[in-house]
Amino acid sequence: MRGPLVAVAGAALVAPLVLVAPLVLAGPARAEAGPYTVTPLTFTVEAGGRTCAVDADLYRPAGADAGRPAPAVLATNGFGGSKSDGSTDAIGKAFAERGYVGLVYSGLGFGGSGCLITLDDPAIDGKAASELLDFLGGVRAADDGTEADFVTRDADGDPRVGMIGGSYGGAIQLATAAVDPRVDALVPLITWNDLGYALAPNNTGARTGVTSDTPGVFKWQWTNGFYLIGEGQPLLNPSLDPSRINRLDCLHFATRACETIRLLNSGRYPADRTEEMLAYARSVSPVSYLDRVKAPTLIVQGQADSLFNLNEATATYRTLKAQGTETKMIWQSWGHSGGQVPGELDLSQGNLETSHVGQRVLAWFDRYLHKKTDTDTGPAFSYYRDWQSGYGSASDVPDLSQSLYLSGDGKLVDNRSKVARGSRQYTNWLVPTSHSESSIAPLIGLPDPKPYDTKGTYLGWRSEPLTGPLDVVGAPKATLKVVSPKTERVQNSGDASDKLVLFAKVYDIAPDGSRTLVNRLVSPVRVPDVTRPFTVELPGIVHRYEKGHRLEFVIAASDTAYFGNRGVKPVTVVSAPEDTGVLELPVVPAG
Repeated sequence: MRGPLVAVAGAALVAPLVLVAPLVLAGPARAEAGPYTVTPLTFTVEAGGRTCAVDADLYRPAGADAGRPAPAVLATNGFGGSKSDGSTDAIGKAFAERGYVGLVYSGLGFGGSGCLITLDDPAIDGKAASELLDFLGGVRAADDGTEADFVTRDADGDPRVGMIGGSYGGAIQLATAAVDPRVDALVPLITWNDLGYALAPNNTGARTGVTSDTPGVFKWQWTNGFYLIGEGQPLLNPSLDPSRINRLDCLHFATRACETIRLLNSGRYPADRTEEMLAYARSVSPVSYLDRVKAPTLIVQGQADSLFNLNEATATYRTLKAQGTETKMIWQSWGHSGGQVPGELDLSQGNLETSHVGQRVLAWFDRYLHKKTDTDTGPAFSYYRDWQSGYGSASDVPDLSQSLYLSGDGKLVDNRSKVARGSRQYTNWLVPTSHSESSIAPLIGLPDPKPYDTKGTYLGWRSEPLTGPLDVVGAPKATLKVVSPKTERVQNSGDASDKLVLFAKVYDIAPDGSRTLVNRLVSPVRVPDVTRPFTVELPGIVHRYEKGHRLEFVIAASDTAYFGNRGVKPVTVVSAPEDTGVLELPVVPAG
Protein backbone atom coordinates (compact mmCIF):
# COMPACT_ATOMS: atom_id res chain seq x y z
CA MET A 1 0.00 0.00 0.00
CA ARG A 2 1.26 3.49 -0.79
CA GLY A 3 1.83 5.93 2.06
CA PRO A 4 -1.12 8.32 1.52
CA LEU A 5 -3.53 5.39 1.56
CA VAL A 6 -2.53 4.27 5.02
CA ALA A 7 -3.28 7.72 6.41
CA VAL A 8 -7.01 7.32 5.80
CA ALA A 9 -7.26 3.71 6.94
CA GLY A 10 -8.50 4.40 10.43
CA ALA A 11 -11.13 6.86 9.28
CA ALA A 12 -12.33 4.60 6.49
CA LEU A 13 -12.76 1.63 8.78
CA VAL A 14 -15.21 3.48 10.98
CA ALA A 15 -17.29 4.61 7.99
CA PRO A 16 -18.81 1.36 6.75
CA LEU A 17 -21.40 3.14 4.63
CA VAL A 18 -18.91 5.08 2.52
CA LEU A 19 -20.00 3.25 -0.63
CA VAL A 20 -23.65 3.07 0.29
CA ALA A 21 -25.80 5.98 -0.86
CA PRO A 22 -29.10 6.57 0.95
CA LEU A 23 -31.30 3.84 -0.46
CA VAL A 24 -34.90 4.60 -1.21
CA LEU A 25 -37.65 2.49 -2.69
CA ALA A 26 -41.30 1.63 -2.85
CA GLY A 27 -43.73 -1.24 -3.38
CA PRO A 28 -47.15 -1.72 -4.98
CA ALA A 29 -49.84 0.95 -4.88
CA ARG A 30 -50.28 1.80 -1.23
CA ALA A 31 -53.48 2.17 0.72
CA GLU A 32 -52.70 1.94 4.44
CA ALA A 33 -49.50 0.56 5.90
CA GLY A 34 -50.19 -2.93 7.16
CA PRO A 35 -48.64 -4.84 10.10
CA TYR A 36 -45.96 -7.45 9.59
CA THR A 37 -43.65 -9.74 11.52
CA VAL A 38 -39.87 -9.98 11.28
CA THR A 39 -38.10 -13.32 11.78
CA PRO A 40 -34.30 -13.63 11.81
CA LEU A 41 -33.16 -16.62 9.73
CA THR A 42 -29.92 -18.33 8.80
CA PHE A 43 -29.27 -20.21 5.57
CA THR A 44 -26.27 -22.48 5.02
CA VAL A 45 -25.10 -22.10 1.41
CA GLU A 46 -22.28 -23.30 -0.82
CA ALA A 47 -20.39 -20.37 -2.33
CA GLY A 48 -17.16 -20.56 -4.28
CA GLY A 49 -16.10 -23.87 -2.76
CA ARG A 50 -16.88 -22.73 0.78
CA THR A 51 -19.79 -23.53 3.05
CA CYS A 52 -21.03 -20.48 4.92
CA ALA A 53 -24.03 -19.03 6.70
CA VAL A 54 -26.16 -16.21 5.29
CA ASP A 55 -27.80 -13.95 7.88
CA ALA A 56 -31.28 -12.81 6.82
CA ASP A 57 -34.53 -11.29 8.06
CA LEU A 58 -37.90 -12.48 6.79
CA TYR A 59 -40.64 -9.82 6.68
CA ARG A 60 -44.07 -11.43 6.53
CA PRO A 61 -47.10 -9.18 6.03
CA ALA A 62 -50.17 -9.90 8.12
CA GLY A 63 -52.65 -12.09 6.30
CA ALA A 64 -50.10 -13.76 4.00
CA ASP A 65 -50.52 -17.52 4.19
CA ALA A 66 -50.73 -20.55 1.92
CA GLY A 67 -54.27 -19.61 0.94
CA ARG A 68 -53.45 -15.96 0.33
CA PRO A 69 -49.84 -15.88 -0.88
CA ALA A 70 -48.00 -12.66 -1.70
CA PRO A 71 -45.16 -11.88 -4.13
CA ALA A 72 -41.73 -11.41 -2.60
CA VAL A 73 -38.90 -8.90 -2.71
CA LEU A 74 -35.28 -9.99 -2.17
CA ALA A 75 -32.61 -7.44 -1.24
CA THR A 76 -29.15 -7.08 0.23
CA ASN A 77 -26.86 -4.31 1.40
CA GLY A 78 -24.53 -1.88 -0.28
CA PHE A 79 -20.77 -2.38 0.17
CA GLY A 80 -19.82 -2.15 3.84
CA GLY A 81 -23.38 -2.49 5.08
CA SER A 82 -25.52 -5.36 6.33
CA LYS A 83 -29.16 -6.46 6.60
CA SER A 84 -29.48 -4.15 9.63
CA ASP A 85 -28.22 -0.85 8.26
CA GLY A 86 -30.77 1.91 7.88
CA SER A 87 -31.08 1.69 4.12
CA THR A 88 -31.28 -2.10 3.86
CA ASP A 89 -33.76 -2.98 6.56
CA ALA A 90 -35.93 -0.13 5.23
CA ILE A 91 -36.50 -2.32 2.18
CA GLY A 92 -38.06 -5.11 4.22
CA LYS A 93 -40.21 -2.70 6.19
CA ALA A 94 -41.40 -0.71 3.19
CA PHE A 95 -42.43 -3.73 1.17
CA ALA A 96 -43.97 -5.65 4.07
CA GLU A 97 -46.13 -2.59 4.80
CA ARG A 98 -47.33 -2.80 1.21
CA GLY A 99 -48.20 -6.49 1.31
CA TYR A 100 -45.02 -8.05 -0.04
CA VAL A 101 -42.99 -10.80 1.61
CA GLY A 102 -39.53 -9.33 2.15
CA LEU A 103 -36.31 -11.31 2.49
CA VAL A 104 -33.40 -9.03 3.34
CA TYR A 105 -29.94 -10.48 3.92
CA SER A 106 -26.35 -9.50 4.60
CA GLY A 107 -24.24 -10.08 1.51
CA LEU A 108 -21.40 -12.59 1.62
CA GLY A 109 -18.60 -11.31 3.82
CA PHE A 110 -20.71 -8.57 5.44
CA GLY A 111 -22.66 -8.30 8.68
CA GLY A 112 -23.35 -11.75 10.11
CA SER A 113 -22.90 -13.60 6.81
CA GLY A 114 -19.88 -15.78 6.15
CA CYS A 115 -17.63 -16.36 3.12
CA LEU A 116 -15.26 -13.97 1.38
CA ILE A 117 -16.03 -10.75 -0.46
CA THR A 118 -16.12 -11.67 -4.14
CA LEU A 119 -17.50 -8.44 -5.64
CA ASP A 120 -20.93 -9.79 -6.61
CA ASP A 121 -19.49 -12.60 -8.68
CA PRO A 122 -22.45 -14.41 -10.35
CA ALA A 123 -20.80 -17.79 -9.78
CA ILE A 124 -20.54 -17.10 -6.03
CA ASP A 125 -22.73 -14.22 -4.80
CA GLY A 126 -25.32 -14.90 -7.50
CA LYS A 127 -25.45 -18.61 -6.66
CA ALA A 128 -25.86 -17.81 -2.95
CA ALA A 129 -28.82 -15.54 -3.76
CA SER A 130 -30.26 -18.34 -5.90
CA GLU A 131 -30.39 -20.57 -2.81
CA LEU A 132 -32.50 -17.88 -1.12
CA LEU A 133 -34.84 -18.04 -4.11
CA ASP A 134 -35.09 -21.77 -3.39
CA PHE A 135 -36.40 -20.86 0.07
CA LEU A 136 -38.96 -18.42 -1.35
CA GLY A 137 -40.01 -21.06 -3.88
CA GLY A 138 -40.52 -23.77 -1.28
CA VAL A 139 -37.57 -25.89 -2.46
CA ARG A 140 -35.71 -25.61 0.82
CA ALA A 141 -36.22 -24.41 4.39
CA ALA A 142 -34.13 -22.09 6.53
CA ASP A 143 -31.65 -23.76 8.88
CA ASP A 144 -34.22 -23.69 11.71
CA GLY A 145 -36.87 -25.37 9.55
CA THR A 146 -38.84 -22.22 8.66
CA GLU A 147 -40.62 -22.51 5.31
CA ALA A 148 -42.10 -19.84 3.04
CA ASP A 149 -45.36 -21.43 1.93
CA PHE A 150 -46.99 -17.98 1.75
CA VAL A 151 -45.11 -16.69 -1.34
CA THR A 152 -46.86 -16.49 -4.72
CA ARG A 153 -45.46 -19.04 -7.15
CA ASP A 154 -45.42 -19.08 -10.93
CA ALA A 155 -44.68 -22.82 -10.90
CA ASP A 156 -43.43 -25.44 -8.46
CA GLY A 157 -40.25 -24.04 -6.90
CA ASP A 158 -40.58 -20.76 -8.82
CA PRO A 159 -41.43 -17.80 -6.55
CA ARG A 160 -42.88 -14.56 -7.87
CA VAL A 161 -39.99 -12.32 -6.78
CA GLY A 162 -38.43 -8.96 -7.54
CA MET A 163 -35.14 -7.46 -6.38
CA ILE A 164 -34.19 -3.89 -5.46
CA GLY A 165 -31.14 -2.29 -3.87
CA GLY A 166 -28.33 0.18 -4.39
CA SER A 167 -24.66 0.05 -5.36
CA TYR A 168 -23.30 -3.39 -4.29
CA GLY A 169 -26.95 -4.31 -3.67
CA GLY A 170 -27.69 -3.27 -7.24
CA ALA A 171 -25.11 -5.37 -9.05
CA ILE A 172 -26.14 -8.49 -7.11
CA GLN A 173 -29.55 -8.31 -8.83
CA LEU A 174 -28.01 -8.58 -12.28
CA ALA A 175 -25.64 -11.32 -11.09
CA THR A 176 -28.56 -13.29 -9.62
CA ALA A 177 -30.74 -12.90 -12.70
CA ALA A 178 -27.83 -14.09 -14.86
CA VAL A 179 -27.70 -17.44 -13.04
CA ASP A 180 -31.36 -17.87 -12.06
CA PRO A 181 -34.21 -17.09 -14.48
CA ARG A 182 -36.78 -17.23 -11.68
CA VAL A 183 -36.25 -13.54 -10.87
CA ASP A 184 -39.24 -11.61 -12.25
CA ALA A 185 -38.18 -7.95 -11.95
CA LEU A 186 -35.07 -5.91 -11.10
CA VAL A 187 -34.54 -2.35 -9.88
CA PRO A 188 -30.76 -1.82 -9.58
CA LEU A 189 -29.87 1.63 -8.26
CA ILE A 190 -26.52 3.46 -8.63
CA THR A 191 -24.47 0.43 -9.61
CA TRP A 192 -21.71 -0.45 -12.06
CA ASN A 193 -21.45 -1.90 -15.54
CA ASP A 194 -17.69 -2.65 -15.60
CA LEU A 195 -15.53 -2.59 -12.46
CA GLY A 196 -12.49 -2.27 -14.70
CA TYR A 197 -13.89 1.10 -15.76
CA ALA A 198 -15.28 2.09 -12.35
CA LEU A 199 -11.98 1.54 -10.50
CA ALA A 200 -9.59 2.58 -13.29
CA PRO A 201 -11.61 4.50 -15.88
CA ASN A 202 -10.47 5.21 -19.40
CA ASN A 203 -12.87 7.38 -21.34
CA THR A 204 -11.30 6.83 -24.75
CA GLY A 205 -11.06 3.88 -27.10
CA ALA A 206 -14.16 2.09 -25.81
CA ARG A 207 -14.80 -1.11 -27.77
CA THR A 208 -18.14 -1.65 -26.07
CA GLY A 209 -20.06 0.51 -23.61
CA VAL A 210 -17.49 1.92 -21.19
CA THR A 211 -14.96 -0.88 -21.73
CA SER A 212 -11.60 0.11 -23.25
CA ASP A 213 -8.70 -2.14 -24.22
CA THR A 214 -6.21 0.43 -22.88
CA PRO A 215 -5.94 0.26 -19.05
CA GLY A 216 -7.43 3.28 -17.38
CA VAL A 217 -6.40 5.76 -14.71
CA PHE A 218 -6.46 4.41 -11.16
CA LYS A 219 -9.24 5.96 -9.03
CA TRP A 220 -7.24 5.57 -5.83
CA GLN A 221 -9.48 7.41 -3.34
CA TRP A 222 -12.63 5.41 -3.98
CA THR A 223 -10.86 2.11 -4.60
CA ASN A 224 -8.79 2.17 -1.46
CA GLY A 225 -11.75 3.23 0.65
CA PHE A 226 -13.47 0.19 -0.87
CA TYR A 227 -10.48 -2.04 -0.02
CA LEU A 228 -10.04 -0.81 3.56
CA ILE A 229 -13.72 -1.19 4.40
CA GLY A 230 -13.68 -4.73 3.03
CA GLU A 231 -10.54 -5.77 4.84
CA GLY A 232 -11.89 -4.24 8.04
CA GLN A 233 -15.02 -6.38 8.14
CA PRO A 234 -13.67 -8.82 10.79
CA LEU A 235 -13.12 -5.78 13.03
CA LEU A 236 -16.43 -4.11 12.21
CA ASN A 237 -18.36 -7.40 12.51
CA PRO A 238 -16.33 -9.69 14.81
CA SER A 239 -16.73 -13.33 13.90
CA LEU A 240 -14.87 -16.59 14.39
CA ASP A 241 -16.40 -17.97 11.19
CA PRO A 242 -13.40 -19.40 9.28
CA SER A 243 -15.22 -18.98 5.95
CA ARG A 244 -14.74 -15.20 6.31
CA ILE A 245 -10.94 -15.38 6.46
CA ASN A 246 -8.76 -15.89 3.39
CA ARG A 247 -5.12 -15.44 4.38
CA LEU A 248 -3.07 -12.99 6.42
CA ASP A 249 -1.96 -10.86 3.47
CA CYS A 250 -5.45 -10.80 1.96
CA LEU A 251 -7.73 -11.06 4.92
CA HIS A 252 -11.32 -10.76 3.78
CA PHE A 253 -11.40 -10.43 -0.02
CA ALA A 254 -11.07 -13.25 -2.48
CA THR A 255 -7.45 -13.53 -3.62
CA ARG A 256 -7.94 -12.25 -7.17
CA ALA A 257 -9.83 -9.20 -5.93
CA CYS A 258 -6.94 -8.33 -3.61
CA GLU A 259 -4.38 -8.86 -6.34
CA THR A 260 -6.33 -6.62 -8.71
CA ILE A 261 -6.39 -3.72 -6.24
CA ARG A 262 -2.70 -4.19 -5.43
CA LEU A 263 -1.74 -4.08 -9.09
CA LEU A 264 -3.69 -0.85 -9.53
CA ASN A 265 -1.96 0.60 -6.49
CA SER A 266 1.47 -0.29 -7.84
CA GLY A 267 1.18 2.32 -10.57
CA ARG A 268 2.74 -0.04 -13.11
CA TYR A 269 0.64 -1.88 -15.68
CA PRO A 270 2.67 -4.47 -17.65
CA ALA A 271 0.60 -5.92 -20.47
CA ASP A 272 0.28 -9.51 -19.23
CA ARG A 273 -0.66 -8.77 -15.62
CA THR A 274 -2.89 -5.84 -16.55
CA GLU A 275 -4.90 -7.88 -19.03
CA GLU A 276 -5.39 -10.55 -16.37
CA MET A 277 -6.49 -7.91 -13.88
CA LEU A 278 -8.99 -6.34 -16.29
CA ALA A 279 -10.32 -9.75 -17.27
CA TYR A 280 -11.05 -10.57 -13.62
CA ALA A 281 -12.70 -7.18 -12.91
CA ARG A 282 -14.93 -7.65 -15.94
CA SER A 283 -15.75 -11.28 -15.16
CA VAL A 284 -17.52 -10.16 -11.97
CA SER A 285 -19.19 -7.21 -13.74
CA PRO A 286 -22.50 -7.01 -15.59
CA VAL A 287 -20.66 -6.22 -18.83
CA SER A 288 -19.65 -9.91 -18.95
CA TYR A 289 -23.02 -11.53 -18.26
CA LEU A 290 -25.79 -9.14 -19.27
CA ASP A 291 -26.60 -11.42 -22.20
CA ARG A 292 -28.05 -13.84 -19.62
CA VAL A 293 -30.23 -11.23 -17.89
CA LYS A 294 -33.81 -11.55 -19.13
CA ALA A 295 -35.78 -10.14 -16.17
CA PRO A 296 -37.45 -6.75 -16.79
CA THR A 297 -35.03 -4.15 -15.42
CA LEU A 298 -35.65 -0.57 -14.25
CA ILE A 299 -32.22 1.08 -14.05
CA VAL A 300 -31.86 4.04 -11.67
CA GLN A 301 -28.58 5.97 -11.67
CA GLY A 302 -27.46 9.12 -9.85
CA GLN A 303 -26.35 12.30 -11.56
CA ALA A 304 -24.13 13.17 -8.59
CA ASP A 305 -21.92 10.09 -8.65
CA SER A 306 -18.16 10.01 -9.15
CA LEU A 307 -17.97 6.30 -8.32
CA PHE A 308 -20.45 4.82 -10.82
CA ASN A 309 -21.38 7.53 -13.31
CA LEU A 310 -24.27 7.81 -15.76
CA ASN A 311 -22.18 6.31 -18.57
CA GLU A 312 -22.14 2.96 -16.76
CA ALA A 313 -25.94 2.89 -16.48
CA THR A 314 -26.24 3.90 -20.13
CA ALA A 315 -23.97 1.02 -21.18
CA THR A 316 -26.14 -1.47 -19.26
CA TYR A 317 -29.36 0.07 -20.58
CA ARG A 318 -28.24 -0.09 -24.20
CA THR A 319 -27.03 -3.68 -23.91
CA LEU A 320 -30.26 -4.92 -22.32
CA LYS A 321 -32.40 -2.98 -24.76
CA ALA A 322 -30.47 -4.26 -27.79
CA GLN A 323 -30.94 -7.89 -26.76
CA GLY A 324 -34.68 -7.49 -26.19
CA THR A 325 -34.75 -7.42 -22.37
CA GLU A 326 -37.52 -5.10 -21.19
CA THR A 327 -35.67 -2.14 -19.68
CA LYS A 328 -36.14 1.52 -18.81
CA MET A 329 -33.80 4.03 -17.20
CA ILE A 330 -34.08 6.94 -14.77
CA TRP A 331 -31.37 9.47 -13.96
CA GLN A 332 -32.17 10.78 -10.47
CA SER A 333 -30.41 13.59 -8.60
CA TRP A 334 -28.51 11.63 -5.96
CA GLY A 335 -25.73 9.08 -6.10
CA HIS A 336 -22.59 8.14 -4.18
CA SER A 337 -21.44 11.77 -4.21
CA GLY A 338 -24.59 13.18 -2.60
CA GLY A 339 -27.13 15.22 -4.53
CA GLN A 340 -30.25 14.48 -2.48
CA VAL A 341 -32.76 17.33 -2.96
CA PRO A 342 -36.31 17.99 -1.71
CA GLY A 343 -38.96 16.09 -3.62
CA GLU A 344 -36.65 13.33 -4.77
CA LEU A 345 -37.31 9.79 -3.58
CA ASP A 346 -36.32 9.44 0.07
CA LEU A 347 -37.70 6.58 2.13
CA SER A 348 -37.08 8.37 5.42
CA GLN A 349 -39.39 11.18 4.27
CA GLY A 350 -42.15 8.79 3.24
CA ASN A 351 -42.57 10.33 -0.22
CA LEU A 352 -42.82 7.07 -2.14
CA GLU A 353 -46.07 7.89 -3.88
CA THR A 354 -45.20 11.53 -4.61
CA SER A 355 -41.69 11.27 -6.06
CA HIS A 356 -40.97 10.38 -9.67
CA VAL A 357 -38.69 7.43 -8.90
CA GLY A 358 -41.02 6.13 -6.19
CA GLN A 359 -43.99 6.13 -8.54
CA ARG A 360 -41.95 4.36 -11.21
CA VAL A 361 -40.86 1.61 -8.80
CA LEU A 362 -44.45 1.18 -7.62
CA ALA A 363 -45.58 0.75 -11.20
CA TRP A 364 -42.70 -1.58 -12.13
CA PHE A 365 -43.56 -4.07 -9.42
CA ASP A 366 -47.28 -3.71 -10.02
CA ARG A 367 -46.66 -4.66 -13.63
CA TYR A 368 -44.21 -7.53 -13.16
CA LEU A 369 -44.99 -8.90 -9.67
CA HIS A 370 -48.72 -8.29 -9.44
CA LYS A 371 -49.05 -8.93 -13.20
CA LYS A 372 -51.22 -5.86 -13.79
CA THR A 373 -50.58 -5.83 -17.50
CA ASP A 374 -52.32 -2.50 -18.09
CA THR A 375 -49.97 -0.65 -15.71
CA ASP A 376 -48.10 2.26 -17.31
CA THR A 377 -44.46 1.92 -16.26
CA GLY A 378 -43.50 5.35 -17.60
CA PRO A 379 -41.17 6.62 -20.32
CA ALA A 380 -38.19 4.69 -21.61
CA PHE A 381 -35.84 7.36 -20.25
CA SER A 382 -36.35 10.14 -17.73
CA TYR A 383 -33.98 12.56 -16.04
CA TYR A 384 -34.00 14.95 -13.10
CA ARG A 385 -33.92 18.68 -13.94
CA ASP A 386 -32.91 21.18 -11.26
CA TRP A 387 -33.99 24.20 -13.32
CA GLN A 388 -37.71 23.39 -13.53
CA SER A 389 -40.17 21.14 -11.75
CA GLY A 390 -40.73 17.61 -12.89
CA TYR A 391 -38.60 15.15 -14.77
CA GLY A 392 -37.78 15.39 -18.44
CA SER A 393 -38.35 12.33 -20.58
CA ALA A 394 -37.42 10.90 -23.95
CA SER A 395 -37.73 7.70 -25.96
CA ASP A 396 -33.96 7.20 -25.57
CA VAL A 397 -30.82 8.93 -24.34
CA PRO A 398 -30.40 12.05 -26.52
CA ASP A 399 -27.90 11.95 -29.38
CA LEU A 400 -24.99 14.35 -29.84
CA SER A 401 -26.45 17.30 -31.73
CA GLN A 402 -24.28 20.42 -31.35
CA SER A 403 -20.57 20.93 -32.08
CA LEU A 404 -18.06 23.47 -30.76
CA TYR A 405 -14.44 23.80 -31.89
CA LEU A 406 -11.20 24.38 -30.00
CA SER A 407 -9.54 27.49 -31.38
CA GLY A 408 -5.82 28.30 -31.12
CA ASP A 409 -6.59 31.49 -29.17
CA GLY A 410 -8.35 29.63 -26.36
CA LYS A 411 -11.87 30.23 -27.61
CA LEU A 412 -14.59 27.62 -28.02
CA VAL A 413 -16.29 28.58 -31.29
CA ASP A 414 -19.44 27.38 -33.03
CA ASN A 415 -18.03 27.09 -36.55
CA ARG A 416 -14.82 25.54 -37.81
CA SER A 417 -14.19 28.62 -39.99
CA LYS A 418 -13.85 30.71 -36.81
CA VAL A 419 -10.91 28.64 -35.53
CA ALA A 420 -7.71 30.69 -35.18
CA ARG A 421 -4.40 29.00 -35.92
CA GLY A 422 -2.20 28.56 -32.88
CA SER A 423 -0.68 26.20 -30.36
CA ARG A 424 -0.81 26.08 -26.58
CA GLN A 425 1.06 23.93 -24.07
CA TYR A 426 0.74 22.63 -20.53
CA THR A 427 3.04 20.50 -18.36
CA ASN A 428 2.24 18.13 -15.52
CA TRP A 429 3.99 18.29 -12.16
CA LEU A 430 4.96 15.22 -10.15
CA VAL A 431 2.15 16.01 -7.68
CA PRO A 432 -1.54 16.59 -8.51
CA THR A 433 -2.33 20.18 -9.52
CA SER A 434 -6.08 19.92 -10.23
CA HIS A 435 -8.96 18.93 -7.99
CA SER A 436 -12.36 17.93 -9.32
CA GLU A 437 -14.30 15.12 -7.73
CA SER A 438 -15.92 15.11 -4.35
CA SER A 439 -15.27 11.47 -3.50
CA ILE A 440 -14.31 9.72 -0.31
CA ALA A 441 -12.57 12.60 1.49
CA PRO A 442 -15.61 14.48 2.88
CA LEU A 443 -17.23 11.21 3.95
CA ILE A 444 -14.37 10.47 6.33
CA GLY A 445 -13.93 14.01 7.62
CA LEU A 446 -11.07 15.18 5.39
CA PRO A 447 -11.11 18.65 3.79
CA ASP A 448 -12.57 18.90 0.30
CA PRO A 449 -11.80 22.18 -1.50
CA LYS A 450 -13.78 23.47 -4.45
CA PRO A 451 -12.58 22.34 -7.89
CA TYR A 452 -9.44 24.10 -9.09
CA ASP A 453 -6.76 23.90 -11.78
CA THR A 454 -3.21 25.24 -11.35
CA LYS A 455 -1.92 27.66 -13.98
CA GLY A 456 0.40 26.05 -16.51
CA THR A 457 -0.90 22.54 -15.84
CA TYR A 458 -4.09 22.75 -17.87
CA LEU A 459 -5.62 24.32 -20.98
CA GLY A 460 -9.11 25.79 -21.25
CA TRP A 461 -11.30 26.92 -24.16
CA ARG A 462 -14.22 29.29 -23.46
CA SER A 463 -17.30 29.99 -25.55
CA GLU A 464 -18.91 33.38 -26.05
CA PRO A 465 -21.76 34.18 -23.63
CA LEU A 466 -24.84 32.16 -24.56
CA THR A 467 -27.69 34.06 -26.18
CA GLY A 468 -30.24 31.68 -24.66
CA PRO A 469 -30.38 28.70 -22.29
CA LEU A 470 -28.63 25.51 -23.38
CA ASP A 471 -29.89 22.20 -21.93
CA VAL A 472 -27.38 19.34 -22.06
CA VAL A 473 -28.68 15.82 -21.33
CA GLY A 474 -26.16 13.02 -21.78
CA ALA A 475 -22.44 12.51 -22.25
CA PRO A 476 -20.50 15.16 -24.21
CA LYS A 477 -17.77 13.87 -26.51
CA ALA A 478 -14.45 15.50 -27.47
CA THR A 479 -12.25 14.56 -30.42
CA LEU A 480 -8.66 15.60 -29.70
CA LYS A 481 -5.17 15.49 -31.10
CA VAL A 482 -2.20 16.31 -28.85
CA VAL A 483 1.54 16.48 -29.35
CA SER A 484 3.81 14.98 -26.67
CA PRO A 485 7.26 13.91 -27.96
CA LYS A 486 8.35 12.60 -24.55
CA THR A 487 5.29 10.36 -24.38
CA GLU A 488 5.79 9.23 -27.96
CA ARG A 489 9.24 7.91 -27.10
CA VAL A 490 8.02 5.67 -24.25
CA GLN A 491 4.34 4.88 -24.93
CA ASN A 492 5.10 1.52 -26.58
CA SER A 493 7.29 0.23 -23.75
CA GLY A 494 4.86 -2.59 -22.95
CA ASP A 495 3.86 -0.91 -19.68
CA ALA A 496 0.63 1.08 -20.06
CA SER A 497 1.68 3.41 -17.26
CA ASP A 498 4.13 5.02 -19.72
CA LYS A 499 1.24 6.33 -21.84
CA LEU A 500 -0.02 9.90 -21.49
CA VAL A 501 -2.68 10.59 -18.84
CA LEU A 502 -4.97 13.61 -19.01
CA PHE A 503 -8.32 14.70 -17.58
CA ALA A 504 -11.15 16.35 -19.55
CA LYS A 505 -14.06 18.29 -18.08
CA VAL A 506 -16.59 21.01 -18.90
CA TYR A 507 -17.25 24.01 -16.64
CA ASP A 508 -20.17 26.43 -16.51
CA ILE A 509 -18.78 29.99 -16.30
CA ALA A 510 -21.18 32.56 -14.83
CA PRO A 511 -21.17 36.22 -15.94
CA ASP A 512 -19.21 37.12 -12.78
CA GLY A 513 -16.45 34.66 -13.77
CA SER A 514 -17.22 31.99 -11.17
CA ARG A 515 -16.74 28.42 -12.42
CA THR A 516 -19.00 25.45 -11.70
CA LEU A 517 -17.96 21.90 -12.54
CA VAL A 518 -21.29 20.13 -13.02
CA ASN A 519 -21.65 17.47 -10.31
CA ARG A 520 -17.85 17.71 -9.95
CA LEU A 521 -17.29 15.06 -12.62
CA VAL A 522 -14.10 14.56 -14.60
CA SER A 523 -13.14 12.27 -17.47
CA PRO A 524 -9.82 10.42 -16.94
CA VAL A 525 -7.99 9.36 -20.11
CA ARG A 526 -4.94 7.21 -20.79
CA VAL A 527 -4.24 8.06 -24.43
CA PRO A 528 -3.70 4.87 -26.47
CA ASP A 529 -1.39 6.59 -28.99
CA VAL A 530 -0.45 10.29 -28.98
CA THR A 531 0.38 10.14 -32.70
CA ARG A 532 -3.31 9.64 -33.54
CA PRO A 533 -6.52 11.56 -32.83
CA PHE A 534 -8.66 10.12 -30.03
CA THR A 535 -12.17 10.66 -28.73
CA VAL A 536 -13.09 11.26 -25.10
CA GLU A 537 -16.54 10.48 -23.74
CA LEU A 538 -17.15 12.76 -20.78
CA PRO A 539 -19.40 11.71 -17.88
CA GLY A 540 -23.09 12.12 -18.58
CA ILE A 541 -24.72 15.23 -17.12
CA VAL A 542 -28.10 16.93 -16.99
CA HIS A 543 -27.49 20.67 -16.86
CA ARG A 544 -28.87 23.97 -18.07
CA TYR A 545 -26.29 26.54 -19.11
CA GLU A 546 -28.22 29.77 -18.59
CA LYS A 547 -28.32 32.76 -20.94
CA GLY A 548 -25.18 34.86 -20.52
CA HIS A 549 -23.12 31.93 -19.23
CA ARG A 550 -20.14 30.40 -21.04
CA LEU A 551 -18.97 26.83 -21.53
CA GLU A 552 -15.34 26.08 -20.76
CA PHE A 553 -13.75 22.85 -21.97
CA VAL A 554 -10.63 21.94 -19.97
CA ILE A 555 -7.80 19.44 -20.42
CA ALA A 556 -5.84 19.06 -17.17
CA ALA A 557 -2.62 17.18 -16.47
CA SER A 558 -3.72 15.58 -13.19
CA ASP A 559 -6.42 15.19 -10.58
CA THR A 560 -6.18 14.53 -6.86
CA ALA A 561 -8.55 11.52 -6.88
CA TYR A 562 -6.46 9.61 -9.46
CA PHE A 563 -2.94 8.45 -10.18
CA GLY A 564 -1.34 10.55 -12.91
CA ASN A 565 1.56 10.54 -15.35
CA ARG A 566 4.82 8.74 -14.78
CA GLY A 567 7.39 11.49 -15.20
CA VAL A 568 6.93 14.96 -16.65
CA LYS A 569 5.23 14.91 -20.06
CA PRO A 570 4.70 18.33 -21.72
CA VAL A 571 1.64 18.44 -24.01
CA THR A 572 0.92 20.79 -26.93
CA VAL A 573 -2.46 21.27 -28.60
CA VAL A 574 -2.28 22.73 -32.12
CA SER A 575 -5.36 24.28 -33.71
CA ALA A 576 -6.07 25.03 -37.36
CA PRO A 577 -9.39 25.51 -39.20
CA GLU A 578 -8.98 22.40 -41.32
CA ASP A 579 -8.01 20.06 -38.47
CA THR A 580 -8.97 20.95 -34.94
CA GLY A 581 -10.50 19.56 -31.77
CA VAL A 582 -14.28 19.19 -31.54
CA LEU A 583 -16.57 19.18 -28.51
CA GLU A 584 -19.98 17.61 -29.22
CA LEU A 585 -22.94 18.09 -26.90
CA PRO A 586 -26.24 16.19 -26.51
CA VAL A 587 -28.61 19.18 -26.47
CA VAL A 588 -32.37 19.01 -25.95
CA PRO A 589 -34.83 21.84 -26.68
CA ALA A 590 -34.93 24.33 -23.81
CA GLY A 591 -38.09 23.95 -21.74
